[in-house]
Amino acid sequence: MMGYTINRTEKASDQLHEILQYIAADSGSVEIALSYLGKLERAIMLLCDQPNMGRVPRYLALKRQGYRVLIVERHLVFYKVDDATRTVTIHAVVDGRREYRNLI
Repeated sequence: MMGYTINRTEKASDQLHEILQYIAADSGSVEIALSYLGKLERAIMLLCDQPNMGRVPRYLALKRQGYRVLIVERHLVFYKVDDATRTVTIHAVVDGRREYRNLI
């Protein structure tokens, strides 16, 4: 059985780029930032074989829209699964400590 394909919205790609920049600036180390980005990417790639491993979000509006959320340290990866096309689309990657409902 073939796994699911991972797609990313432009917004999610931009958010990952911002996370990388923030961690690099905050830590003073590009290596630390790239290491964390690698951790995020590895977690996202697990969705190829386990697309429903993320939780159902606590906000009803997000739940109703079919989002799932994958928690990677302090970041939340919001995605939707399309079983018909065997695709997982990453819609947003946000800091779980922030109010994220409006960021998705």
